Amino acid sequence: MTTFVLILSFILGYLLGSVPTGLLVAKARGVDIQKAGSGNIGATNVLRSVGLIPALVVVIADPVKGMLAVLIPTMLNVSPWGIALAGLAAVLGNNFNIFLGFKGGKGIATSLGVFLLISPLVTVAAAAIGIFTIAIGRYVSLGSLVGLFSTPLLLLMGSYSPAALFLAIALAALAIIRHRSNIIRLAQGDERRLGMKS
Repeated sequence: MTTFVLILSFILGYLLGSVPTGLLVAKARGVDIQKAGSGNIGATNVLRSVGLIPALVVVIADPVKGMLAVLIPTMLNVSPWGIALAGLAAVLGNNFNIFLGFKGGKGIATSLGVFLLISPLVTVAAAAIGIFTIAIGRYVSLGSLVGLFSTPLLLLMGSYSPAALFLAIALAALAIIRHRSNIIRLAQGDERRLGMKS
């Protein structure tokens, strides 16, 4: 594989991830999501600030960005490392969006879409763990982190490629970076539960 293909996969993944679905969906409802609630363009803030249906659109659209980012290089027979770089780039584009002044979402839904194509069974298991965590405590941030952090552990329990494991660890690290304020609020007992208004 040439360096050019790797760079192209990364750029394409980043641009796909940079499509600001939360911003566009909220704007269609007359809401500037960056000035509402937490200011985040992700599905949780869209749910709290705009409503259920717009949030569901984001929940579907954000994983699709991640899926497309890895599907295209997969169809072009790019190596696992090239696919991993494309997936990582998609989440970086979602989180640090060049069109939004390098602001963006927290990357959980896009990460889900990325791994859904790379390792479907692991992704379903990790999502189930995350949803179960949310159902117990009603903390979306905690469930998101637990689900994402379970991904590399689940990979280690079965067969995996080094590229997939690298990607899982990198996405978990990105999740910590993007959830710093949530982690602080969780520790202080101030984090909002699912269903609480902003």
